[in-house]
Amino acid sequence: MATPEPSPTPSARPGSARLPAYERRILDGSAVIAAPGLIVAALLLSGHAAVHAIGIWLVLAASVATALLIRWQCRRLVYPLHTLSSLLDALRLGDYSLRGTAGGALDDLVYDINALAERLQQERLQFEESSYLLGKTLAALDNAVLVFDQDARLRLLNPAAQRLLQAERHQLFGRLAHDLGLQPLLDLSSGQLVNHRFSGRSGRFEIRHAPLRTDGRSGRLLVINDVGRVLREEERQAWQRLLRVLGHEVNNSLAPIQSMAGTLASLALREPLPEDWREDFRGGLELIGHRAGALSRFLASYSQLTRLPPPRPAAVALPALLDKVARLDARRPVQLAPGPTVTVNVDADQLEQALINLVRNAVEASLPVEGEVLLRWRVEPDRVVIEVLDEGEGPPVSDNLFVPFFTTKPGGSGIGLALARQVAEAHEGGVSLLARTDTPGAVATLWLPRPPAQPEPP
Repeated sequence: MATPEPSPTPSARPGSARLPAYERRILDGSAVIAAPGLIVAALLLSGHAAVHAIGIWLVLAASVATALLIRWQCRRLVYPLHTLSSLLDALRLGDYSLRGTAGGALDDLVYDINALAERLQQERLQFEESSYLLGKTLAALDNAVLVFDQDARLRLLNPAAQRLLQAERHQLFGRLAHDLGLQPLLDLSSGQLVNHRFSGRSGRFEIRHAPLRTDGRSGRLLVINDVGRVLREEERQAWQRLLRVLGHEVNNSLAPIQSMAGTLASLALREPLPEDWREDFRGGLELIGHRAGALSRFLASYSQLTRLPPPRPAAVALPALLDKVARLDARRPVQLAPGPTVTVNVDADQLEQALINLVRNAVEASLPVEGEVLLRWRVEPDRVVIEVLDEGEGPPVSDNLFVPFFTTKPGGSGIGLALARQVAEAHEGGVSLLARTDTPGAVATLWLPRPPAQPEPP
């Protein structure tokens, strides 16, 4: 029973055990070229018996020489092709540094391959430079930039997006937009303004997105712009201009009022005014002077928003600073929860004033119900968070809590929260005021950036 013939296999690469078809054709062609000469020599030698033996040896010698020459010719023809194959393999593998040496009939082909390698090397360099520039640009943006693939999985984000989502990169990559809470933003129309709360920030944001295609697959680009912070900065500048005008006009009115009060107070001491009229007159003047002083102090408190100098950061031990703040208000005891040892780089005076305002608001909210006030802090991967919790009625439902002059308390100045936010943002941080979820009351949160070399909390 005959055995089946093996199926043919593809031609091997140069240097393998099986002779490639191209080299076999060159070898066969060379043999065909040499065959007629060998046949003629054999015929000539076969006609004479005396030289028959010598002719056989000459024919054998000629055959060996022909075979060597054929092999030499084959190597000459095949070696440049091996070189070109190596160059093409290097290009396929992404190595654009190899170059071929031109010479012989393949000059044009070697030149074209070298030019192709040079072009690919330049394009790779341009691509790497463009990628580096793009990465630096994304890192410098304040807007959060996120890229999702066709399955709505996160594939790219910049540091601003990482801060917004308050998580490490390895915790975000590959997660679905739905799991990150971003799917509703992708479903919105591009350019829409929404109020949204992220893990690292809450406020008003502009949402923009656009379709993408990478390697033939669709994707989505999502850009989140915090317009609330820009609007607050514009709002603060508008209030500064207003306060400068009001301060100038009101002070111009206070000066003559105080002068008149002093003059009338002196006249009241003269005789012969009736005793009862003198007392009434003096009381009225004292009331005018008291009111003028109170108005002056009132305006001075508002002017803190316009005269707040740039912070002068220095290393400050946060536990000691919070302990000092907790002892300043004697109306209600402020409990200081234990926390990690941490050093922050801040302006101690400004931060202390901001925290005093938050603690004062918490104490005033807890006084009617005799509730407790708790001051605590914690360290997160890229920020330090300080919280002031009270057991009052909770914050009022309003979007104007941090607007200067806005207050819901009788006799309140309306600058405590605004000043606290201004101090925090001057330190690249922020402030929020929310209702507590575990009990009635409010929680005021102030966060600051964590120093780069800060050790992990115990």
